[in-house]
Order: sequence, then C-alpha cells, then structure tokens
Amino acid sequence: MDGNGRWAKRRHLPRAMGHRKGVEAVRALVRGLEPLGIDCLTLYAFSSENWKRPEDEISDLMGLMRRFIKSDLPEFIANDVRLRIIGDYKALDADIVEMLDDALARTAKGRRTLAVALNYGSQQEIARAAAKAAAQGEVTVESIAAHLDTADLPPLDLLVRTSGEVRLSNFLLWQAAYAEMWFTDVLWPDFTLAHLEEALESFAGRERRFGGR
Repeated sequence: MDGNGRWAKRRHLPRAMGHRKGVEAVRALVRGLEPLGIDCLTLYAFSSENWKRPEDEISDLMGLMRRFIKSDLPEFIANDVRLRIIGDYKALDADIVEMLDDALARTAKGRRTLAVALNYGSQQEIARAAAKAAAQGEVTVESIAAHLDTADLPPLDLLVRTSGEVRLSNFLLWQAAYAEMWFTDVLWPDFTLAHLEEALESFAGRERRFGGR
C-alpha cells in the first residue's frame, strides 16, 4: 500500500494525513471483498524496515492502528471477516498486541480473510521457516512452506503494487514465485474498488503455466 506520503505531499499536507486517507482506502476494499468473491486479501501495512522512519511518523502509524482496530472490529465480525496477522506483531507495543490478540480470537471463524502484514519482512520469514524446518528434520520446499507465516492461507494469485513502484520490497518473496503481478501509478489513498476490479480483469485474461508450456 504505497504512496501515502506522496499523496499528502502533493496536497501540501502532513504525511499523517496521507496515512489516514490510506486507512479509508483499506476500509473500502474490505467492504468490497464479498461482492468480488475474494476469499483472502493481504495488505502490507508495516514492514520490518519501516522502523527506520522518523519516530513521529511511526507513532502516528501505531495510533492509526489502535483506532482502526477499535472502530472496525465490530464491522469485521458483522461481515464474517477473519483477521489474520503475518509478521512478528508481538514486537509491537503491548497494548496493540493485546488488541490484536483479541481481534484475532473474535474473528477466528470468519469466512473471508483479511491478512495484515505487521512488522513483516519476507527474507526474515523465510529464514525463520527454514530454521524451524531444519530443527524438525529435512529441509525441503514443502517443509519450509509449512512453516511460513502464510502456511494456513490460500496460495498467492495476484500481487498488486501501487504508486508506480515496480519491485517487491521484501514482501511475500516465497509466495510470489508464480503469482501474477499488477503495477499501477495510482497512489494508495486514491486506490479504489474500481482499480482492484481492473487488476482482477487483467489477471483473468492471463494464462498461468506455472513453469509448464
């Protein structure tokens, strides 16, 4: 979900306003999951590299997270959405961890999944999974996959990146091995359900061979 800062800068607003507008885009997408038939949507919210950002920006992001959980959890429950966290979210502030644990428990039986990557880095995830696989025996593709943060999620079909950036930025590197990719110049706060539908239409027209002919 890239481009919050640039969205704010173009409007001569503080970066915090861009992040807040970005949260509104998240809400709109989550509400559109069922009509689009999407079983699982994964959002990269906070990377393990984002700790390098200024302290005031990190503080604002954490505050937004607190408010989002409080305000949107009832809607998740009402709309049968299961919250799933990937990444080392236990390293966040204790009150956020408590709120997330509560949200995970209360949405556990949801039919559709919103997976949120928090304090997530794909290289670190793969290293953790490989270490766990080695501790249990032979290290294989299957044993590593079984220990990834996403082991209980469906395979990644389509990876979308906003704001004109054309790279993976340490996100789902293992899972993206055969995923289709769709890039757009649209900044995340301006990303709408119509843009997601455009990405899905592009995906539907592609031939997926998974290395075959």
